[in-house]
Amino acid sequence: MLERLQSIDIDEVRQALENALADVPQVAFYAIGGAIAFGALVLLLRAMERSNRARTDAAHAAAQEAAQVEFAELKGRLSAIAEFTAQQNAEQVRALNDRLDGMARHLAQTLDVTSARLGDNLNEAGRRTSESLSTLNERLALIDQANRSLADLSSEVVSLQSVLANKQARGAFGQMRMETIVRDALPARAYDFQPTLSNGKRPDCVIRLPNAEALVVDSKFPLEGFEALRVAQSAEQKRRAYAAIREAVGRHIAAISEKYLIPGETQETALMFVPSESICAELFEKFPDLVQGAHRARIMIVAPNTLMLAVQTVQALLKDAKMRDHADVIQREVGLLLTDVGQLVERVSDLERHFTLSRKSLDKVTAATSKILGRRERLSSLDLEAMEGSGGNGAAMPELQTATVVSAADTSQAIIE
Repeated sequence: MLERLQSIDIDEVRQALENALADVPQVAFYAIGGAIAFGALVLLLRAMERSNRARTDAAHAAAQEAAQVEFAELKGRLSAIAEFTAQQNAEQVRALNDRLDGMARHLAQTLDVTSARLGDNLNEAGRRTSESLSTLNERLALIDQANRSLADLSSEVVSLQSVLANKQARGAFGQMRMETIVRDALPARAYDFQPTLSNGKRPDCVIRLPNAEALVVDSKFPLEGFEALRVAQSAEQKRRAYAAIREAVGRHIAAISEKYLIPGETQETALMFVPSESICAELFEKFPDLVQGAHRARIMIVAPNTLMLAVQTVQALLKDAKMRDHADVIQREVGLLLTDVGQLVERVSDLERHFTLSRKSLDKVTAATSKILGRRERLSSLDLEAMEGSGGNGAAMPELQTATVVSAADTSQAIIE
């Protein structure tokens, strides 16, 4: 509505009113008056609009001034906030830089420590590796040596098989093992190899026992049957091998009993040496009839370990006989030893008595020294002013001299005693 009122031109309204008054009759003045009133109202409205516009402009100017003031305040606050934010950012950056520097130093230290540990670990690992390699080389050398030993042993086994394949070589092998055991345990005068007996027979070994007949040892054990049993495949071959073993061993036991058991010259029992522990065990396990026959013929079947035990028993008998032969010398030496022990006891008693006297003298010297120390303390604690008040040195000095003389006399007496 106001926009419409503002758009009406006053001059145009006035001109329209004048034209209307000229054309209309007098009776229409009332309508014209209404129109004039309407125009006056329009003018009033436009005046009010202008007044409102002036007030609006003033308010707008005041608002602009207030806005400028607020903008200035806001700008100041923003400046303060910017400065505070910049300061905080600077502090945070400085703190961050400090933390980064600290972390860098810590990281550098950690890297140094890690590098040092890694170097130590690498050195230790290198040392251990070198030690392991050296140990491995030593073990490889031992393995190489063991391989060479196995090769030598294989060649020796082959040679042993070739030896056992020959009857004379087998006899020499058993003789060699028996002689080695006897030589290692007995003195040279206690045995003879292949001596000649009164009947012209020559056993493999004779062990001379003290005050008794000699003990005969035979080493010609027949091993052919056991070799045949080892290579037997069928039951018939094994039966033939068992029969051959019974025949050969039984014949050998009878030959030993017939040749070497001479009353008054050899023992009633002889030893039949078997050069292998396994063969001896197999003989006792699978041929008990042969073992019983050997016992009845007073022939003892011995393996290398059993022969060693028998020889050690003979060695003990020889030592006992030697001790009995020298019993008078031992008894005389024991008597002399007892006399020396009695003299030692007497001298220890004399020494103990001298120690007792010395201890008493030391106790007396200690007591005299204690007295001297006590008198020295009393002398040190004398009140010289009290001595001067009681008449000077005239009354105290004689007593002091007497105490000193008595103490010296006691000390001299203790030292003399």
